[in-house]
Amino acid sequence: MALTIEGVFPPIPTPFDADGEILHDKLKANIAKWSKTGLSGFAVLGSNGEFVMLNESEKAAVWETARAAIPRDQVFLAGAGAESTQTALALARRAGELGADAAMIVTPFYYKSQMNAPTMVNHFRVIADSSPIPIIAYNMPASTGIDLDAATIIQLAQHPNIVGVKDSSGNVAKYAEIVRAVRPDFAVIAGSGSYLYPALCVGAKAGIAAVANVAPRECVALYRAFCAGRHDEARALQLKLIPLNQAVTARWNIPGLKAALDLLGDYYGGVPRLPLRPLGEPDRQALKAIMQEAGVL
Repeated sequence: MALTIEGVFPPIPTPFDADGEILHDKLKANIAKWSKTGLSGFAVLGSNGEFVMLNESEKAAVWETARAAIPRDQVFLAGAGAESTQTALALARRAGELGADAAMIVTPFYYKSQMNAPTMVNHFRVIADSSPIPIIAYNMPASTGIDLDAATIIQLAQHPNIVGVKDSSGNVAKYAEIVRAVRPDFAVIAGSGSYLYPALCVGAKAGIAAVANVAPRECVALYRAFCAGRHDEARALQLKLIPLNQAVTARWNIPGLKAALDLLGDYYGGVPRLPLRPLGEPDRQALKAIMQEAGVL
């Protein structure tokens, strides 16, 4: 059966204790709560999952726990990117063995000057040729300094096993250019809750948004309002989410996202892995005010 990627997905954080050990029970408990909010699925070990902080065996263990916790009617996307094509392919294969529905592959970036369009196209195609599960290209220029352009993504979409792109550039005009040129089942996925509504308006099928961890019902309501043609409602929800989205992404990032989950009370946020540090108390109070303003507290 073909994989359908539509709706709202949280890129879930990885819970750690004070010593940086993974708390698998907290991960299961968080997923159980999120899964009742109308979300379409989960992105496990994306940027918000601190995937760069985990070794390969830890990644596999997180995927295994997530697979056991995610209901079968919700889609499991595994963040399996790596600097080398060989390692990314090995991770995609492992994710497939552990039951992931698709692998998200972030652009390699360390040898930035060599990461041109032909190199990127080859990287993703080699992985897609041999991956047992579909591949989603992941464009995250704020973290990688690499920004896949529309022409490159359109080229990638010609591969039958590359089923979508998660694009966190925020360039909605680029989304429109891609949607216009690719096959109908190729999913353009907005990489942030700050532009979910405009992305849907130009043909994006889904959003993978950090803010969906903290405001899952509101993000789902926005998506459903759009699908039902209730554009005033969708637009109002979008505007309401922007300050909260900013707080848990660009402003305070993963320390802010984890603090927000703790402030909600129902979820476990905890601390990030070093070198990231927890949010300080003045920032935590500022975050609390933003959450109250957004209506999630």
